[in-house]
Amino acid sequence: MSENEERVNVGKKLREAREKKGLTLDDLQQATKIQKRYLIAIEDEKFDELPGDFYVRAFVKQYADTVGLDGNTLLKDYDDDLPQTKTAEYSNHLAQAVETRTGNRQPTVDRVDRARRYLPTVIIAVVVVIILGAIWATAIVRNRQDAATKIDSSSVSVSGESSKKSSSSSSSSKSASKAAKLEFTAANRTTSSVTLSTTSGLTKDTDMTIKASGQAWTSVTVDGTSKLSKTLTANSTSTVSLPKGAQTVVLTLGNASATTVKIGDQTLDLTDSGKYANTRTVTIKFGATTTASSSASSTSTSAASSSVATTTNSTSTTATTNTSTQSSSTR
Repeated sequence: MSENEERVNVGKKLREAREKKGLTLDDLQQATKIQKRYLIAIEDEKFDELPGDFYVRAFVKQYADTVGLDGNTLLKDYDDDLPQTKTAEYSNHLAQAVETRTGNRQPTVDRVDRARRYLPTVIIAVVVVIILGAIWATAIVRNRQDAATKIDSSSVSVSGESSKKSSSSSSSSKSASKAAKLEFTAANRTTSSVTLSTTSGLTKDTDMTIKASGQAWTSVTVDGTSKLSKTLTANSTSTVSLPKGAQTVVLTLGNASATTVKIGDQTLDLTDSGKYANTRTVTIKFGATTTASSSASSTSTSAASSSVATTTNSTSTTATTNTSTQSSSTR
């Protein structure tokens, strides 16, 4: 058998094994990672189209192993027909490189394994970062709270001083209020009527309480406006609100001795401690200072005028008498 026939037999044997496996050249290229044109060159035994003698033997062995043949046996059987490599050691290294290339078909699995190995380290690093971040955030919040506490303390101090001032003002107001307590003076009292006046005016709305120990008809008029008109039964109470600035209140009583009247905390003496039990009309005047002064002034003026007039009249009468006496003596 000639050398050319043996070379054809090598390529033909590989092609027949491939076709028997039902593989196309594209399938073989995918499986061996050898370019399709090199596979065709091997089947056609055009070894000079391959990158070099070293790759001829390597590719033939890988081709044979992939299609179900024993690559090492095939290389021995056709050793004379295939290009010789530089040394046997070089050939062994090439075989190992081819096997290593074939074994590297699982890079994805290796990456996953590597990621799994490093995963605990990554998790620990993330946890440490989170803890450090939490400590940092806590420190910032605590500093802000301390600052806020200092500000609140200052505010409390200022508020305390303000409270003291307010208390002082309140005390002053209470003192003024006590000083301005209503005091009523009785005037123009008769057996059936009396006028009660106070120099203080009503600076706010004030309740007037009317309580009856026995049946008593009662009416109340404030500055000409009727506020109450009813018969009180024994132990009953009525309240009338006196508006701020009210000037005159008139009470008409059917049973003064059985009636008690209070304005604010002040109890009015309606009957002069029982001396005038039949008092019927009680007139109450608020802020009577000006009116009383004017009345007193008018009374004083009138009295002074009357005195002057009396003196003048007396003088005139005396002068006339003396003149008459002198005339009589002359005669």
